[in-house]
Amino acid sequence: MSQVANPPSRVTNTNAHDVVVLGAGPYGLAVAAHLRARGASVRVFGDPMSSWRDQMPAGMFLKSTPSASNISAPRRGFTLVDYCRAAGIDPLVGYQPVPIQTFIDYGCWFADQLVPSLERSRIVEIDRQGSGFRIGLDSGEELAARSVVVASGAGDYAYVPPQFAALEPDGPSAAGRLSHPSQHSDLSVLRGRRLAVIGRGSSALETAAIAHEHGVDVHVLVRSPRVLFGDRPPVVDHRGRGTLRNPETPLGPGWPMVVFMYGGPLYRFLKEDTRLRLIREVLGPAGGWWLRDRVEGQFPVDVSTAIESVTRSGDAVELGLRGPGGPSTLTVDHVIAATGYRVDLRALPFLAEPLRAQIATVATFPRLSTSFESSVHGLYFVGFAAGATFGPLMRFVCGTPFAAKRVAAKLAR
Repeated sequence: MSQVANPPSRVTNTNAHDVVVLGAGPYGLAVAAHLRARGASVRVFGDPMSSWRDQMPAGMFLKSTPSASNISAPRRGFTLVDYCRAAGIDPLVGYQPVPIQTFIDYGCWFADQLVPSLERSRIVEIDRQGSGFRIGLDSGEELAARSVVVASGAGDYAYVPPQFAALEPDGPSAAGRLSHPSQHSDLSVLRGRRLAVIGRGSSALETAAIAHEHGVDVHVLVRSPRVLFGDRPPVVDHRGRGTLRNPETPLGPGWPMVVFMYGGPLYRFLKEDTRLRLIREVLGPAGGWWLRDRVEGQFPVDVSTAIESVTRSGDAVELGLRGPGGPSTLTVDHVIAATGYRVDLRALPFLAEPLRAQIATVATFPRLSTSFESSVHGLYFVGFAAGATFGPLMRFVCGTPFAAKRVAAKLAR
């Protein structure tokens, strides 16, 4: 695990740092590493890889291939394969699934090597102060920064449809009747219970598979007419460059993926509604090729099924359904709404309201410049929040080189 240094408690720092980075996941670590390599004065706050460790069930695999799971570093020697060799484990190559725990360990190793002074204190408020920013920490310290890079994880944007809200008036939680996959790090606690999983994406299908393997009575409900899985590659431990007709990219095969992988600077010139549609649909809901055998024939997966009512019945939940066979009722003990993530700046409580009001948006995404800067001078957003400006690439780790290099080039001038 990463060795971190906490700042002194309740000390006001009057000297402005060049940059404060909020978040210690792949994007935050990549930006910080590139900034430090350029000599910038930067403080990085966050628990390394916490969103991956605490907001994903143990036993999951990344949807990305090994070569698409490298955190961008300012010099050679810090890829996932480099970590595997340093840790004395067999390098992950080709199309081999990447275990979530291996990726977490890789991220912490990356932090140890390139961001050693990472601070675990949590940022509780960011507000304007003169031409820069005032940063408030949960330790009581306040500090000033000329620029701030927000690299919050996707878990901050977990979305649960309003129709389920009545199940838990205080909000979804793993201990209640309703939750989101990002609230589960250990699905074994549901052993012996009846579980409904809503959704058909990789998160939904893998959550269901892991729960089933832990002895949970699982039922998956899908509104769409079918569930999709990736095709099993002919050779699992090798990945080539594809062909001229069907080139291979970190995002996947095909010329459209070439455009999304390398055309980030041009994405922002598409019409707004087109950008928002593509960020939802490109590489949309589907299970990994290695997940098919763990789902098909293992537990019920009802497709073309709409949820028409959601009611509490004592300690249980009754779901009123309408499927191909007509109306029916499913009674379960817990519902996991694997209904994805939706960027919304209102979900970031550390942004002071006056500051949030100044941020121009594309729907609920921040509107960003070519260097990831928002309409508030000095405030940057990377990762999923940048999706409406730079496209689906920002949903994946393989987007870290594009984001980190651009932000560092701008801030280290």
